[in-house]
Amino acid sequence: MSLFRLLTDFDGRIGLTRFWFGSALVALMLLAIQHGAPHLAGRHTGPIIAFANAFALFPWAALAAKRSTDRGGTALFGILLVCAMVLPGQLKPFLSSYVWGPSLDTIALLAWLVALVDLGMLPSVHDDERVAEAAADAKARAWTKSSTHPSSPSTQPIPSP
Repeated sequence: MSLFRLLTDFDGRIGLTRFWFGSALVALMLLAIQHGAPHLAGRHTGPIIAFANAFALFPWAALAAKRSTDRGGTALFGILLVCAMVLPGQLKPFLSSYVWGPSLDTIALLAWLVALVDLGMLPSVHDDERVAEAAADAKARAWTKSSTHPSSPSTQPIPSP
């Protein structure tokens, strides 16, 4: 699986190694932007960092969706888990911090813990069903393969004595 597909595609499944590799890569890119933007953009760093934080949600949601599928769940569970980790922090400025602040922090903390344990530590459910990489000409060989005994799935070959 290419790096582009790892960070942008919501289909398929990935193991623990690829999940942690992709997550670390996105986190390092975010960290580099957050520390490099003040030196490059001066006082206009706020919008750049906000855009980078919002843009990082897409690769993290893609990683979580594929890992959730690998764990036996649905891709939607991974996407909703990423939303539950991020959205409470984004809602805090709009709600009363005395009433809703601790509840939003608790929701985000629980989502982080579930993601850490379920997506980041537990093994794959599909270990016995390893997906094999098909050869480049596998479809072509299937269509052009000539057999000496044409058979259909409904007829069994007759053994010779």
